[in-house]
Amino acid sequence: MKEKKENNQKQQPHQPTAAEEAMKSIESTEALQEELSRTQKFFDENKSLVTGVLGGICVLVVAYFGYNMYIEKQDQAAQAELSSAVFYMEKDSLQTALEGDGNYTSGLLAVADDFSSTPAGNLAHFYAGLSYLKLGEFDNAIAQLEKFSSSDLLVQARAYALIGDAYSEKQAYGDAISFYKKAADYKGNDEFTPVYLQKLAFAQEANSDKDAAAATYNTLIEEYPNSAESRDAKKYLAGLGL
Repeated sequence: MKEKKENNQKQQPHQPTAAEEAMKSIESTEALQEELSRTQKFFDENKSLVTGVLGGICVLVVAYFGYNMYIEKQDQAAQAELSSAVFYMEKDSLQTALEGDGNYTSGLLAVADDFSSTPAGNLAHFYAGLSYLKLGEFDNAIAQLEKFSSSDLLVQARAYALIGDAYSEKQAYGDAISFYKKAADYKGNDEFTPVYLQKLAFAQEANSDKDAAAATYNTLIEEYPNSAESRDAKKYLAGLGL
């Protein structure tokens, strides 16, 4: 029994004494102090570098928020100018819409140039392209519409289709086909994609490519069976005589 008790005593883990705990605390404090000293030494030796880096970060942060505030104010001004120009465009005063009235409206071209970094300036390219297309100035229409860019579900596809329309008017059917394909492939939807597919098929027919036109009509019929364009496509497909 005594031997068993002695064995149990031997198996008990060593419990650190208060003195040992105090020594560990002192050692930890000394290690921390040593690390702080090294950090302070590094800072003292590289004070200019550290200050420069921190200053650079502060400048970038301030510049970022400052730029965003500037763009927001610029866009507000551009929106006001754009609204006036679009008013003239909707009245079919297309030249005034483009160039301004010399009084209250600077015009779509000025908005696009003066506020190029704003959403309104970007949209001005779209409206300018549409105005030029209506005026029959197809090269100018293409130039403006190609400067427009959007992630919007409908407007970007419409811009591609309008470029296709301009090329079709120029009888440059190969280019028209390319942009109608972009319009049809961009975020397809039941309302507008059938229209773009129909335009694509018409351009392919005009380009003497009946096989491609037939394939497009079939796509239109199969993927958008409830659209008015699908019903028309059946007639056009039969008319190809393939």
